[in-house]
Amino acid sequence: MELKPLARQAIQNGSIKIRVKRSGMYQQLTFHARKALMGNVEFIELFTDRIVDTSELLKVAEDFGLPIEAPNAKVFPKGTSAQDFSSLVGIAKTE
Repeated sequence: MELKPLARQAIQNGSIKIRVKRSGMYQQLTFHARKALMGNVEFIELFTDRIVDTSELLKVAEDFGLPIEAPNAKVFPKGTSAQDFSSLVGIAKTE
């Protein structure tokens, strides 16, 4: 899978700040790259500990081309699954 430049930067640095709309206001949130497990597939996702509207999470997932997780939802870019991101586990700088 070909990574977008910002997605590659987020994975290699371990985190990235993204401007998202929360409760009607734009905020800059830090999303951390981390390994996640779904079934028996380990993959890379961006995670924030703040609740963000699902529609906004979907926009971020499409923009970055990576799965996104918040306390209220986990979303994938359109047409992808956890298996599509399992090859990225080796390049990630995770906690």
